[in-house]
Amino acid sequence: MADMTTADDGPHRGLPVSAAGEPLDAARAALILLHGRGASAADILSFAPALAQPGLAMLAPQAAGNAWYPNSFLAPIASNEPYLSGALATVDSLVERALAAGIPLERVALLGFSQGACLALEYAARHARRYGGLIGWTGGLIGPDDAPRDYPGRFESAPVFLGSSDQDPYVPQARIALTAETLRGMGADVTLRIYPDTAHTVNDDEIAFARGLLAALVT
Repeated sequence: MADMTTADDGPHRGLPVSAAGEPLDAARAALILLHGRGASAADILSFAPALAQPGLAMLAPQAAGNAWYPNSFLAPIASNEPYLSGALATVDSLVERALAAGIPLERVALLGFSQGACLALEYAARHARRYGGLIGWTGGLIGPDDAPRDYPGRFESAPVFLGSSDQDPYVPQARIALTAETLRGMGADVTLRIYPDTAHTVNDDEIAFARGLLAALVT
């Protein structure tokens, strides 16, 4: 159900934010879900039944043209502007909405798949704080190999999950390893799982880990 729109000033402004689970103003925890390239908010919210917890609000914004930015996440950052900055602003606006609803940051989690995972990870790195959790299903930090990774802030042991196939055609294992190393260096508690012989999709183990992380947020 679309119950709000994005409020940033970028290319994704005014697009619907779909919701599932508890109403935000009555929830104890919040999960922001970010869809992949070519997908939609409805697609990522298809995981809502598997992730649902009592007291958990789930919010899924829609990207303009079903993509958060136009080029590969490994491309020069400038080549993905202004869409990337607009996407980051969309995530920030939803985090702020959760906080304004009275949900503490340590009960706010970010989850994304593929392009959405890259967006969630990059947002969190640029705004490192003690989140309730960060779940990257097949994604990594954004930018070319030589992009600076001197992000400010600390995660203060926030739990982070990174999962991917060992042969994913879009997200190299080397970038996932770099992401894990970078986030650990910023104080995150990172779990990294690489699955052999799997496709560019989300598997049952990744869903189970996310469900356990979210259950801890509402207890």
